[in-house]
Amino acid sequence: MHRVFLLSPAHAGGKRAELLLRAEATFPLAVRLRETQGISLGEAFSFMSGLYFRGKLAYARQFARPPEGSAGALVITANRGLLPAETPVGPEDLRALGSVDISPSDPRYRVPLLAALDRLRADPDVDLVLLGSVASGKYVEVLLEVLGSRVRFPSAFVGRGDMSRGALLLRAARSAEELAYVPVEGADRHGPRPPRLEPAR
Repeated sequence: MHRVFLLSPAHAGGKRAELLLRAEATFPLAVRLRETQGISLGEAFSFMSGLYFRGKLAYARQFARPPEGSAGALVITANRGLLPAETPVGPEDLRALGSVDISPSDPRYRVPLLAALDRLRADPDVDLVLLGSVASGKYVEVLLEVLGSRVRFPSAFVGRGDMSRGALLLRAARSAEELAYVPVEGADRHGPRPPRLEPAR
């Protein structure tokens, strides 16, 4: 079966985003962002989020098995539905993404995401795995509305914070050991905090 990962986004309206978008910024990523071709959405969010998004992106790249011609890592966005992680973005794109709060009741977020999910639903042979928080409803509510029991998540996420999830994903990607997945629908999404990860060797 094909497998596609749905990645929760970085916060495009925070301090790291401001640093990246500063017109006076001279570090390479900020300079490339202002150039005609821009940078990829994955690069931008990896900078804004740090370990957590880097872990999600590395894991998706390692284990995705998308249909031919499709992306294996689709990023949930605030106002453009699902975008491949390789989508080029410029400063105005990032400012627009940072101007909308991710709320299931906000049509600017909800309507484009519903349309993108509806297109995914049309192919029953694609396994869809969420790499993002399942403890709140801001992603899960809309995903379940369209995909129901088809959307799954790593069971090891339960009880972990962002940094722990990011470290877990990076470790799994580097070792090429895929995590176990369970359906989001009906899962215990608020379990006890698991033991700390052993230091990487």
